[in-house]
Amino acid sequence: MAATHDICIRGAGIVGRTLALLLARARLRVALVAGPEAPAADVRAYALNAAARRLLSSVRCWPDERAATPVTAMQVYGDQRGALRFAADAQDVPALNWIVDVPVLERQLAEAVGYQGDIEIVAAPVPAALTVVCEGRASRTRAELGVEFETTRYPQHAIATRLDCERAHEQVAHQWFTPEGDILALLPLDGPRGHQVAMVWSVREERVAELMALDDAAFAARVFEHSSGVLGALDVVGARARWPLLLARATRWVGRMPERPQDSWALAGDAAHAMHPLAGQGLNVGLGDVAELARLLGTREAWRSPGDMKLLRRYERARQGDWLRMSLATDGLQQLFGRTEPAAALLRNWGMNLFDASGPLKARVTRLAMGAA
Repeated sequence: MAATHDICIRGAGIVGRTLALLLARARLRVALVAGPEAPAADVRAYALNAAARRLLSSVRCWPDERAATPVTAMQVYGDQRGALRFAADAQDVPALNWIVDVPVLERQLAEAVGYQGDIEIVAAPVPAALTVVCEGRASRTRAELGVEFETTRYPQHAIATRLDCERAHEQVAHQWFTPEGDILALLPLDGPRGHQVAMVWSVREERVAELMALDDAAFAARVFEHSSGVLGALDVVGARARWPLLLARATRWVGRMPERPQDSWALAGDAAHAMHPLAGQGLNVGLGDVAELARLLGTREAWRSPGDMKLLRRYERARQGDWLRMSLATDGLQQLFGRTEPAAALLRNWGMNLFDASGPLKARVTRLAMGAA
């Protein structure tokens, strides 16, 4: 069958739809394979940085501030009086990042795709010079291509939900590292004056079943206890979701289609990589994949096919380097705070306080995480 599309994107989540919009803007003919709808009770929220905001704004899909709450400060608490504080005004920016309501963002992207004439929604994959796999970490296509997904499982699961708070969050994100190796994050939602937060709690595997079995009142009481009551009384207002935490990377990110060697494939987003959520960088890295691939395809020479392997190798090298830097940082932090020995606890809390007072180093790391460096 002759290809009638330049690009086939498998996976219609945030990464896939954003890529489709960028490529259609570059006048490429895109087929977007529709997947199953997200669950009705979707409590996901992502911390997106300035680079992700610019990218989504460029396709007119950045939500308003009720669904993309600016974070003006972040307070991190160690398990032995270690503490870090990051502030937007110290960087002379309006926000460190934005906590984005995932269902709202997905609806906006879906509507934008519907208005774009160069994107065809298809029920099954179609031939194309380039197939981009954006199906997430459990990608079936990646497995069919024979690509291994090298995975290191952390002894933790994430539990997520939404909470209403007695006190306004005042655009401050909070994160606690506990002596047991757990990590609790409360992220501001519902706009600058909101009283709602997204909760992500990374807990030891042996405690997950117990916490999931608690009724809402008992669960909220546990979160109140671990958060030292900084936001006052808490009420659970969303379903609870859970998933295992892992560090993973595909062994290959680009290649030739087995059944059509003249055509190529590339992985993007969670189909290519996964990391611990403690730094909130997973989707930022995935959207970085989208930005780099769209840039290379949109600026390629007229004679070069979208499936040109030299072009795709450039994408692979650039994005593997970015993922490696970020994953080393998040994995190192997880390993450090996952240790329960007294000496390790003393060292990490001393290091937190030292870093908090480090001046230029702290500013540099903050700007890297913000996508501004």
